[in-house]
Amino acid sequence: MIKWKLDNKIKFPFFICIILKGLVIRLGSKDNKDHSDIYKTVLKLFSEKGIKFTMDDIARELRISKKTIYVSFKDKETLFIATVDHLFDSIKEEEKKIVEDDSLSTIEKLEKVLGVLPDNYKDINLEWLYVLKDKYPSIYKRVEKRLENGWEITISLIEKAMEEGVIRQVPIPLFKTMFESTLERFFQEDILIKNKITYTKALTNVIEILLYGVVREQA
Repeated sequence: MIKWKLDNKIKFPFFICIILKGLVIRLGSKDNKDHSDIYKTVLKLFSEKGIKFTMDDIARELRISKKTIYVSFKDKETLFIATVDHLFDSIKEEEKKIVEDDSLSTIEKLEKVLGVLPDNYKDINLEWLYVLKDKYPSIYKRVEKRLENGWEITISLIEKAMEEGVIRQVPIPLFKTMFESTLERFFQEDILIKNKITYTKALTNVIEILLYGVVREQA
């Protein structure tokens, strides 16, 4: 029988550290992908296949087991709603960075905030959003809700631009409604698909038409 002789300096906590270290390594394996990777994959597959992508597709893309995904998300609908929240939360983070950029004028900040998309999602095709209304109304309602809320930064920039005199005095609720209604129309119909316009391009055009329709002409 082998007898273990331990130096008095090596205490029990030492072995706990070894065990925990091994646990951390295992938790950091491929089977424990960060949720942001899952969200990005959901949007990637959505842009490629529309709403027809499956949980198997996500697992295959990430090279993880489907069970790993189900640990955090009970079904595809729950995962998609979480993805919507993640996307809008990422947009809000980007908005803060834009506002804090002193190299930009107020009107430049406003234009960027209205059209902001996080770098990781700029290539994502969102033209298929219109299918959500009938197929997954709960997801559509979440998109609609997030679109209608969180306007604090945008409104403050509009107010500042009016104070600076770079845009005319316009009713902010009207401006907000016009912008929201246009985007919601994209989500309700296949207008972008039929006209072969990407969501990003359409958003840019909407901003140019809406925003520069209220910009004062330079003397």
